Amino acid sequence: MGKDYPGDAGKKIGANLRQFRLSKGLSIELLAKQVGVSKLTLIKIEQGEANPTLSVIWKIASGLEIPITSLLDIESDVAVARTTDGLKLKSSDEVFIAEPLFRSHGFELYRGYLEPHGEYVSEAHQPGVMEFVTVMSGQLNVEVDGDSFHLEAYDSIRFKGDRLHKYANPSSDLTILHFVISYNHL
Repeated sequence: MGKDYPGDAGKKIGANLRQFRLSKGLSIELLAKQVGVSKLTLIKIEQGEANPTLSVIWKIASGLEIPITSLLDIESDVAVARTTDGLKLKSSDEVFIAEPLFRSHGFELYRGYLEPHGEYVSEAHQPGVMEFVTVMSGQLNVEVDGDSFHLEAYDSIRFKGDRLHKYANPSSDLTILHFVISYNHL
């Protein structure tokens, strides 16, 4: 389904999902309706048997109204995010990869990779979410509510993530991004 999880991370995601679901008093059926993910997929994720795509993880986190990294359980007092060791959450077509790096007090930091001439359409996040994106290498076109913005290396953009938005790489080179998802406005 589109991920590269080191070690037992898939099982941790499943255990965390089950814990959040039960703490909110939701059955698998109710959660499936609430997040728009099939009951069978949720069961497989909870059992650690599925490799959920980035889109599925976003839907679940948004539906539960929690930061995505709460499902990923990637927190400690000191952490180093190495490109070779981290989680790699992939879009279903594997054109976009997001690596969760850190979370703290209402925000999450990610590194992202968008393949040459690739596009990634993001689901609208829960109301109040803000996104901050910086192009570290390459070019990026960002579309928010039908408005397009072109960014070059080291350009940044901020927008409300609760709107449909799309990332597109107009070049023949890989685009590398750093982005922050802020939940402080919730």
